[in-house]
Amino acid sequence: MAVIDVKHGDGGDRLEIGCVHQQGILYVVPAEANWVCSSEEMHGHALAGFFKELVKLEDPQVKSLMQRWGMYFRERLLKVQVGEPL
Repeated sequence: MAVIDVKHGDGGDRLEIGCVHQQGILYVVPAEANWVCSSEEMHGHALAGFFKELVKLEDPQVKSLMQRWGMYFRERLLKVQVGEPL
């Protein structure tokens, strides 16, 4: 069974990722580019920002590796929060 399980900790988040064929843990800790988010949102912010910057590199090796694993990333427009000025 495939799994992506987020565990929040005092020093950061741990994402347990895997299936029956392979497994791993991705650690997300406070850093220069993710300080803006709450600890509950930090892993999502870090992953979206990382993939946004990775894709912008337009590196053929990165593109090939992502295609090999069937991964594609497209940045989405931010949703305006209710009650916030436009």
